[in-house]
Amino acid sequence: MVDRDALPAPEHGLIVTHFLTVRDVSASRAFYAGILGGEVVLEENPAIVKVANTWIIMNPGGGPTPDKPGITLRPPEPGDPVSAFLNVRVADIAAFYAGAVAKGARFVTEPIDRKAEIRCYLRDPDGYLIEVGQATGMLEGIFADPPPDGSRPG
Repeated sequence: MVDRDALPAPEHGLIVTHFLTVRDVSASRAFYAGILGGEVVLEENPAIVKVANTWIIMNPGGGPTPDKPGITLRPPEPGDPVSAFLNVRVADIAAFYAGAVAKGARFVTEPIDRKAEIRCYLRDPDGYLIEVGQATGMLEGIFADPPPDGSRPG
């Protein structure tokens, strides 16, 4: 039996969830439950993992449906440009990083101090990018330096 209170189904107003098209539901479910400490709310069809104060919803891709005509869902391919990513904020990035590495997470880099925050990125089993950051300097009005070419920092 599913605990209705654990599902992303508000009685009033709205909530925001994040949907991921995945290749292997069980691998993705295990990643978000294990690495990010989420609670599996629904095993599949779709898989739902509650992570802190949000939900990650995962299902395989597919072609158009009556409610999304002309739209095909698929996970990213290696080398695809990134247009959106999950942003996770933590209280202690060193502890999070060490714990995630011990659980098998693969990070792009170790945490880097960017003055406003310390951050690093990892990828989930499908290659989705996840930023992990800890606010530091921004709490005291110190922000990252703008890039030398004048573009906005990422």
